Amino acid sequence: MSALVRTRLAGREARVYGLPEFAGASGFDLAAVPFTGRVLLESLLRGGDTAAAAALGKRLAAGEEPGLEMPFRPARILVQDYTGIPLLVDLAALRDRVTEPAGVNPALPVDVVVDHSVQTDFAGRPDALARNEALERERNNERYAFLKWAEGAFHGLRVIPPGSGIVHQVNLERLATVVAHGTGDVFHPDTVIGTDSHTTMVNGLGVLGWGVGGLEAEALMLGLAQPVRIPAVVGVRLTGTPRPGVSPTDVVLALTERLRRENVRGLMLEFTGPSVAALSAPDRCTIANMAPEYGAMSAFFPVDGETLDYLRRTGRTEADTDLVAEYCRRQRLLRDGQEPRFGRVIEFDLAGVGPNLAGPSRPDQRISLAELPGSFAALHSGAPRTEAGVRDGDLVIASITSCTSTSNPRAMLAAGVLARRAVARGLSVPGHVKTSLAPGSRAVTRYLRAAGLLDDLERLGFHVTGYGCMTCNGGSGPLNEGVGAAVERAGLTVAAVLSGNRNFEARVHAQVRAGYLASPALVVALALVGHVRADLEREPLGTDADGKPVLLRDLWPDDEELRRLEAEFVTPDVFADDPAARTGWDAVPAPRADVFAWDPHSTYIRPPAYADAGPRSGPLTGVRVLLALGDDVSTDHISPVGAIPPASPAGRYLTEHGVPEREFNSYGSRRGNHEVMARGTFSNPRLRNRLVGDGDSGGTTLHLPTGERLPVYEAARRYAAEGTPLIVLAGRSYGMGSSRDWAAKGPWLLGVRAVLAESFERIHRANLCAMGILPLLLPEGRGWADLGLTGHEEFRLALEGVRETGTAHITAGGVSFTVRADVQSAGEWDVLLAGGTLPYLLRRLRAKEAR
Repeated sequence: MSALVRTRLAGREARVYGLPEFAGASGFDLAAVPFTGRVLLESLLRGGDTAAAAALGKRLAAGEEPGLEMPFRPARILVQDYTGIPLLVDLAALRDRVTEPAGVNPALPVDVVVDHSVQTDFAGRPDALARNEALERERNNERYAFLKWAEGAFHGLRVIPPGSGIVHQVNLERLATVVAHGTGDVFHPDTVIGTDSHTTMVNGLGVLGWGVGGLEAEALMLGLAQPVRIPAVVGVRLTGTPRPGVSPTDVVLALTERLRRENVRGLMLEFTGPSVAALSAPDRCTIANMAPEYGAMSAFFPVDGETLDYLRRTGRTEADTDLVAEYCRRQRLLRDGQEPRFGRVIEFDLAGVGPNLAGPSRPDQRISLAELPGSFAALHSGAPRTEAGVRDGDLVIASITSCTSTSNPRAMLAAGVLARRAVARGLSVPGHVKTSLAPGSRAVTRYLRAAGLLDDLERLGFHVTGYGCMTCNGGSGPLNEGVGAAVERAGLTVAAVLSGNRNFEARVHAQVRAGYLASPALVVALALVGHVRADLEREPLGTDADGKPVLLRDLWPDDEELRRLEAEFVTPDVFADDPAARTGWDAVPAPRADVFAWDPHSTYIRPPAYADAGPRSGPLTGVRVLLALGDDVSTDHISPVGAIPPASPAGRYLTEHGVPEREFNSYGSRRGNHEVMARGTFSNPRLRNRLVGDGDSGGTTLHLPTGERLPVYEAARRYAAEGTPLIVLAGRSYGMGSSRDWAAKGPWLLGVRAVLAESFERIHRANLCAMGILPLLLPEGRGWADLGLTGHEEFRLALEGVRETGTAHITAGGVSFTVRADVQSAGEWDVLLAGGTLPYLLRRLRAKEAR
């Protein structure tokens, strides 16, 4: 049965895979199927699997768990430069190893948005943007030349140049089409797979997508579908209306806490209920952005009139918007108020949300304003005030940054209005606070300037520092003069606040232990206070010129004023392309060739060491534990992104290769060099390795059985010389955070062949499989310490038949137990047992050439 039908859309001939016709012929009620499921149904139909589509439709319409595995091929792939360069390095390595290199090309359109390389070296001054962008070009010239080569060498690859904006905001404002024009005259839903976990942000526009590791994206780029075991689709039913003064950030932080508690890890969420209509498209995108923080695979808002209005407001043509409306209406993808059937529904009352923050170390640690001082108290070191005027609990970074809030005009306008009122009352920011504004796109700067609010933000030190994922991703640069040295001398526990989505320890800055997430307006308010010891509901932010206390409620913006400003200044013209960024990019020199000319002396771009890994076979014996870890270990703990310390193994490597310290750049920028990344793996100063005690281990471990304490990289080298395979022990939620494939590549390079954990975060679990590292689940409800393990034992992993049974038997000292392999599809097993994605792809390419 063919589901392809002819129709007309917005005055043009078109073909679509008719969902209403297929549902009618297959005997299920399409209106009962969640909208997420409808998009998946269309994907199955387009792939020709009508039997699976019928089975899926019937199960979803009945409110049952899908229980199916499907090959998912998105309309496009989206990557940022930190993940994109390693991905393209791998593809360049594949071209080296085949007889027809020009034949290795993306099978799907790929956009690379260069947004992660700019850093906040300069802040709080009018020339901060120009200086940071100049440093960015200087530091990353070699990386950008490689990207320019890739743009010319690979068909279907487009680079969005540096200075354009953050990947997810660019996706919302420019790249997302909601309805895609496929081959010929076939139209289908716009879907996207991204190598950044916050790819889910575009779910707020009715575009289904989620984040994967770069290794999974490589397979998609080379024509392999992503094997997806369709999880349950859970409804999040929204009721009530946000109270006056409650920001979109307040809502998403409250949702993050609730949904993490509801254990939605790996599930597909869909927002439904009467109050979806109360949320603007940017509000929905703010909520969808933080899906990785509450653990969901996706967080979908169906297309409706608000979606169409957003497309118009951001400069899409009327013809394109009409096509989206007609296609979605015809395919029953336009939300009409009728709620689908869900097997599980989580109720959430928007009216119950109040002003809040999250911290001091996880995005799901929601706290009220009054709870801020208490949340910090547990981290208090008791150090006295220093000669630099800094003390425990002082705020040293306040940054309006990242895509979560900077893509939301009302949130950004609120920060500007609060700044205006603070300036009018004569308030200022203390000198120890490093302030910065990193808009998600140039549109933000335009409407803030047009509204006259940019000047007020600048008067408080919130000058534009760049258009990229800066402070949120560890590109925070040095603290203000004298502050960093004072923190080190006195052992202070200082804090950062940002409008981003992640606040894991040492992610923002190695010297900052306490991190808080807040709305842009609260970032400004806390900067004025200068510390996190204050109850913002009752204590003043400061005193005005007359000596009168100024409270937060005195400065807080009025909702009606924000609506008026948005209507007046957030108009289609502010979203127009800026040709200046493209002009600068076009001037970057790059070679033209099918095969990349590797520079043997490069410290940025090197051919990967894992391309020729062999297949896995047999048991693992004589195994040692490289690290023994607890709960909530993030990919930032495993593979850091910030500054490279000179005394670290990675710093010493760069020094030995003639790189001066001022040119070290960051771990993230060095991801094209496996030598740097292997040395940086598990080197986060806040990592707690229980082999060496319960506190911060500073990236060290014990070599066993000698018991000598060494940097992790040095210990791994010694184990490799001895022929000793390695494992990692961990607790719950291992690998939470960014979709960082180097958090799997790095351990593989260190010799790690399996990770034993109580649970894995979705993307990192898949990344481990994609590197040939076996993710093993400890017995239900028991941690490794509960089993009587210390990590000092010698392990034996009996892996014979693990694919068939899904289990493996482990002995360690006098302890024996059975673990379950957390491998979720036949495709993942194929890749894992082949030794990883790159060897697997290489064998397929060679087999294809041999035919």
